[in-house]
Amino acid sequence: MNTLAARSGIVPEPIARQPWEMLIPLLLLTAFGGLVLYSAGGGAMQPFALSHFVRFGVLAVMTGIIAAMPRDVVRVVTYPGYLVVLLMLLAVEVVGQVGGGSQRWLEAGPIRIQPSEIMKPAVVLAMARFYETLPAGMVGSWRSVVPAGMLMLLPIGLVLMQPDLGTSVAIAFGGVVVMFLAGLPLWWFLLAGGTGIAAMPLVYFFALRPYQQARVTTFLDPESDPLGAGYHIAQSKIAIGSGGIFGKGFNNGTQSHLNYLPEPHTDFVFATMAEEWGLVGGLFVLTMYTLILRWGWKVASESQDRFCALLAAGATATIFFYIAINLLMVMGMAPAKGIPLPWMSHGGSSMMTNMICIGLLMMVNRWNREAPRRGLAI
Repeated sequence: MNTLAARSGIVPEPIARQPWEMLIPLLLLTAFGGLVLYSAGGGAMQPFALSHFVRFGVLAVMTGIIAAMPRDVVRVVTYPGYLVVLLMLLAVEVVGQVGGGSQRWLEAGPIRIQPSEIMKPAVVLAMARFYETLPAGMVGSWRSVVPAGMLMLLPIGLVLMQPDLGTSVAIAFGGVVVMFLAGLPLWWFLLAGGTGIAAMPLVYFFALRPYQQARVTTFLDPESDPLGAGYHIAQSKIAIGSGGIFGKGFNNGTQSHLNYLPEPHTDFVFATMAEEWGLVGGLFVLTMYTLILRWGWKVASESQDRFCALLAAGATATIFFYIAINLLMVMGMAPAKGIPLPWMSHGGSSMMTNMICIGLLMMVNRWNREAPRRGLAI
């Protein structure tokens, strides 16, 4: 369709060739998120909605720059870029700023950055590069696991020291998806999963901090402490359920406006939305995410080489992780964790991560368009 529009002269070719099947849902979702944040801010652009739109605009420029990067340049800067982000994580341990009981941010004047967020796409990029250069005959050997495992475990270890279990799991998720699609034997993943399940009691009693244990306990029995550890989930369920089919109406939510719902503009923004827009609003949000993720997987499946396929799949998986964990959390189906909802929650670091992933997908999509057609890579 884009090509036909460009050839007919109706739409300029640089505009027509953009992936509008993803960009339109992305723009609609961001605009809808701004409306929800406007309501969460008490019916005002400040303090949430305006900064939400400003961040999106600034990061859209960054996304465009990433999308225009040549393949050879990306291959050269992948490992140095990963190393820079790893050094930033080390710097967090030395001079990082503390917030909410965790040491996760670097500050330089007005600029505040969370390196662990950047590490999510950085790990995907580095592992895709590694498996591109790995000879096919080594995929089933230890050489396909140990170096890639170190690329994941080094940042995961540093992030766990902050402490930030959720981000550590997100980094691992993107990396494991890349490893799985790279063709590592399935029984390795089954063995690792079984070992992880068997080790859960030990992790719970000896590795998790008291507040993390409380999150797990609340997830398993939400009613055990409805005014304490279970308060967030209980109020989120009330907000979602009270919205019904069509919601209470824009800017008419009570759970968020009366401060019953904690973090209505970040972690529980979906509950804020569902209370005012109901099931209809929820279906709209899910549809937009489905269109974005479907396009991301399409980019991966149409890639003409291993690097592009793994990079696109890993970037799509990273976005999916944000969406799935946040939605499961607000509905009480996953432990409460500070995972924002992409393009709806108020937060610069998470939006930057997801916009980087979109930029990587647009970059691979451009490479696919320019490459000669061959068999599918995955």
